Amino acid sequence: MIPRKAFMTKGTGVHKDRLASFELALRDARIEKYNLVTVSSILPPNCKIVPREEGLLELKTGTIVHCVLARNDTNEPHRLMAAAIGTAVPVNEENYGYISEHHSFGEEEIIAGEYAEDLAATMLATTLGIEFNAEMAWHEREQVYKASGHIFDTSHICQTANGDKDGKWTTVVAALVFITE
Repeated sequence: MIPRKAFMTKGTGVHKDRLASFELALRDARIEKYNLVTVSSILPPNCKIVPREEGLLELKTGTIVHCVLARNDTNEPHRLMAAAIGTAVPVNEENYGYISEHHSFGEEEIIAGEYAEDLAATMLATTLGIEFNAEMAWHEREQVYKASGHIFDTSHICQTANGDKDGKWTTVVAALVFITE
């Protein structure tokens, strides 16, 4: 069972109940109809990342679906939170890539998203033996990674939200969903 395609999605939910808030975030991400099984962070060889709409067309309601899921929630009014997924895809599609998940408080969307992207790229770079300075800023390391000729692409998806002003549970999710059928 090796996924051949994957797609990224994100969503937010708000409800007085924590679980219902999570359900609403999954609905917003359009993945509430599936039995989600979280997995770790390997992007299989030859697994193509497709647009969400294309991926959703291939899934049937009730399907057991594997995904890398980032999730965060709070009932603290106005508290900023993020859930992000980052990917790093190797040039040689016969090799595997990396997916990272990141959950944080107090980070704006671009900061949390780039952190997840950087994490995935760094994990792939270390397995490929690419030398880099870990103290460099992400954009500088990104150029080193891509200039190495081993990393084809990096990307991220991030969902941020502020906790509901009235203290209802607020949940954010970001996911990379695998398609195996």
